[in-house]
Amino acid sequence: MPRKKTKRFELPREVRKLARERVGAVPSSRPLTDRQDRKKPKHKRPPEEDPEV
Repeated sequence: MPRKKTKRFELPREVRKLARERVGAVPSSRPLTDRQDRKKPKHKRPPEEDPEV
C-alpha cells in the first residue's frame, strides 16, 4: 500500500489563514445575480409568446 504524502508547511497559506481568523472572510467583489438575468436566451421567442409585451 502506498504511503500518504505529508503536507508541507507553506508560509503564504498560513498567513492567509491567520488573516481570515482576525479580519474575517473577504466580501465578494460583486453581488451575484439570478442565473436568468446573467444568461441571454439561446433562441429569440416569437412576439406572440413574449410575456413582456
